[in-house]
Amino acid sequence: MEIDILKSSKNELEFQIESLTLAELLRVYLNKDSSVNFAAWKREHPTEKPILLIKTKGKTAKKALNDAVSAVIKDLDKLESDFKKLK
Repeated sequence: MEIDILKSSKNELEFQIESLTLAELLRVYLNKDSSVNFAAWKREHPTEKPILLIKTKGKTAKKALNDAVSAVIKDLDKLESDFKKLK
């Protein structure tokens, strides 16, 4: 998956991502983090890729994004494990 970083500083990260579904998933998980002040995506036009903006206080924006990705992976692994138990 391709990610284009548009703006990067210690407490702010703005990047373009290929999938609207992934942008929304990351937004939800980022907003669960108390150190994230703002996490939202926008899209100028439906044919364009979404842009995700993260603003943090207390931890770096990259760390917050990494934590959100780790939480998504953990939840998906649990979902897969629970699903396999149903067989």
